[in-house]
Amino acid sequence: MRFVVYGAGAVGGVIGAHLFESAHDVTLIARGAHLDAIRANGLRLDEPDDSVVCAISAFASPAEADITADDVVVLAMKTQDTPAALEALAGAAPPDVTVVCAQNGVVNEVMALRCFERVYGVMVMCPASFLEPGVVQAHSSPTPGLLDLGRYPTGVDDRAEQIAAAFREATFQSVPRPDIMRWKYRKLIMNLANAVQALCGLDTRAATLVERVTAEADTVLDAAGIGRATVEEDHERRGDYLQMHPIAGERWNGGSTWQSLARGTGAIETDYLNGEIVLLGRLHGIATPANEALQRLARQFSVERRPPGSITEAEILALIG
Repeated sequence: MRFVVYGAGAVGGVIGAHLFESAHDVTLIARGAHLDAIRANGLRLDEPDDSVVCAISAFASPAEADITADDVVVLAMKTQDTPAALEALAGAAPPDVTVVCAQNGVVNEVMALRCFERVYGVMVMCPASFLEPGVVQAHSSPTPGLLDLGRYPTGVDDRAEQIAAAFREATFQSVPRPDIMRWKYRKLIMNLANAVQALCGLDTRAATLVERVTAEADTVLDAAGIGRATVEEDHERRGDYLQMHPIAGERWNGGSTWQSLARGTGAIETDYLNGEIVLLGRLHGIATPANEALQRLARQFSVERRPPGSITEAEILALIG
């Protein structure tokens, strides 16, 4: 069973490196300067207590990776890049290949299911960074993250058990779950604060703003009849596994949305995080002004290449009214 990690950035790179270090067959699909650096020097994984260079094969597209039905393709790109990635994958991989969505948000799985029958969702809790080509960082040690998974839309099968076992061999915590989307919707609610961190800065708690986006999410999810794991279930699952430590004396810089602004990529995932709540609100006639404001500002800041921490919580609350 070969793992083809499609989107070898922060989370994908950490997953791929740990699988490789645990003697699994791994191939990476990356792009640009990151791909060039991996091909030239290997993928460097920095962790609190160690740094290793992994000589992993890397390609620019699924067509180059020679994907077969026995492979497990791990999608790890941002959701805005999923449609193009799936188009390329569908043109190069057999329809019965296993597709695993190790991504934030709740729409990647349904997009994948249009092209592939064997689709699995992963609830990703993996504090990771990708700010330099050829280098990824895993900030939690000794457990780099939690990767619970299940078949989409529901169920657990032998393939899910095999993948979870491989993740555990790679030092992740991983539990097969028949109700994986309940857990991904809980993670979605948590990810609504990503835009707050990116817009207001790492040292700003912005508790009022976070409370408002979370309350809006609970209201619209209830209206839509969408279940999610409870806060208590989430706390119990995470336990003490995620132990954050500095790397080379530096703390974790921030989540994926913060990193997108910091790297000046010009693209951001907020349309599929806060934007998911906005969409549900519009479908069910419920106002979601706080999530709308964060979605709009994150897109604006991304397009304008503005750095993280360019606005205060008070300024955003004033815009919301």
